[in-house]
Amino acid sequence: MGEVDGMDGVDEVDKIKKMAGYLGAAVVALVATCALACSHQGGHGMTHDFSDVDKWVAAFDDPERAAWQKPEHVIALMGFEPGMTAADLGAGTGYFLPFLSKAVGPGGKVLGLDIEPNLVEHMNKRASKEGLSNTEAGLVQPDDPGLGAGSVDRVLIVDTWHHLPDRVAYAKKIAAALTASGRLYIVDFTLESERGPSPKHKLTPDAVIAELEAGGLAARVVDEELPEQYVVEGRLTAPLP
Repeated sequence: MGEVDGMDGVDEVDKIKKMAGYLGAAVVALVATCALACSHQGGHGMTHDFSDVDKWVAAFDDPERAAWQKPEHVIALMGFEPGMTAADLGAGTGYFLPFLSKAVGPGGKVLGLDIEPNLVEHMNKRASKEGLSNTEAGLVQPDDPGLGAGSVDRVLIVDTWHHLPDRVAYAKKIAAALTASGRLYIVDFTLESERGPSPKHKLTPDAVIAELEAGGLAARVVDEELPEQYVVEGRLTAPLP
């Protein structure tokens, strides 16, 4: 989603050096390296505070977003059929919920899932206010999409994949949640985009494909018309045991 500020790794290293000075240079170096990895989380996820709903509504629901996000185009890429079940993981303020609700129709179901309780509450209020009777929001954990086995036809993850702490493990859980013909769509910022996280936290499409494949999914880049983002599709390679 938005850019994430890590902890101050330098301060963490200094504290560790003071505490562990008697252990010797080798041990200090090892522990300091771990502190940096844990504070910045390397390429293995980013942390942020999404509790201020008004702040994120202003950012995520900015009317100008439609010009570069092209939500109708993203939905068209996903190949929906009436009656499907769709999950939006890291749904934030629920920007995509109205589009997903329309795509699956009255007989379908949409799940807006997020790790922030305040955003989940906001999405449920939004669904009620906008008459999205086939839509509900739910709270999930950062390392678990909270989806039942074979329960979803389409999973959408927009500007969120780079936040996840262990993306391969997460991909395995999504694979288990997909129906036999289910699809996962990851939409994230290109390296060239000025939007989104800092360059060091962005992921290339090839990196995302490698993570999905390690998680048991076949993956490919989808042709799209987005000026700031790419789309990667994941699908099951074979029925899961």
